[in-house]
Amino acid sequence: MRDTDRALVQAATAVAKLRCRSQRHTVASAARTADGRVFTGVNVQHATGGACAELVVVGTAATQGVTELETIVTVADRGRDIGAPCGDCRQVLADHFPALRVITGELDALRVVEIGSLSD
Repeated sequence: MRDTDRALVQAATAVAKLRCRSQRHTVASAARTADGRVFTGVNVQHATGGACAELVVVGTAATQGVTELETIVTVADRGRDIGAPCGDCRQVLADHFPALRVITGELDALRVVEIGSLSD
């Protein structure tokens, strides 16, 4: 993992600790562009479903004109767990960013994989 990957984990963890304090927001995600810009977001739970944190990040980045993301990480449990994107998010991320790197694994053994190598 690169130092920038560790910083991305820290950014997502900080958002999770600060904003994921209710049942409405339980997961945070952070993504980085190749030029180093970082975008963060949290999931939005609702009785009808809601939006995953990864898709909130994609939308946030798009509002700033970003068309390519380099790396993404998702944290849960107020930053105590690293999760992989769900199947639906994996499909969206792979379709829009086929070279996207995903940080995943246990906190003490994080690794970076390509979005296409993740499976359900």
